[in-house]
Amino acid sequence: MNSRDLPKCPVETTLKMLGCKWKVLIIRELLTGTKRFCELKKSVTGITQKVLTAKLRDMESLGLVERKVYEQTPPKVEYSLTDIGYSLREVIESMKVWGKDYKKYVKLVEKMKTNQ
Repeated sequence: MNSRDLPKCPVETTLKMLGCKWKVLIIRELLTGTKRFCELKKSVTGITQKVLTAKLRDMESLGLVERKVYEQTPPKVEYSLTDIGYSLREVIESMKVWGKDYKKYVKLVEKMKTNQ
C-alpha cells in the first residue's frame, strides 16, 4: 500500500487498516504475544479457518502482522504484531473501555425501565 491509496481522513485510514471485527479481535489476541495459528483459531471465537487465514494475510500485507515459518516437520508458523501493529494497543484499549461503559449504560437503562 502506498500513501496515495490512503483516505484523507485519519479515522477512515484507521478503519481501513482494521476493516472488520476479526482484525480487531486478532490484534487483541496478539497484543499479549506471539501466537500460533491454532491458538488464534481457538481464542477468536466464531472465526473460520478460511477467514482467519485471509485476515492474517491481509494484516501481513498492511504491515500489522509478522509471520514466522520454522522449517521443521510438522511445519510451525507463528504470528506476532509488528511495531506498527502494537501501536494499535491504545485504540483497542479505548474500545475496551468504551465497551465496558456502554454495557453499564445498557444495564442502567434496563434497570430504569423495570422500575417504572
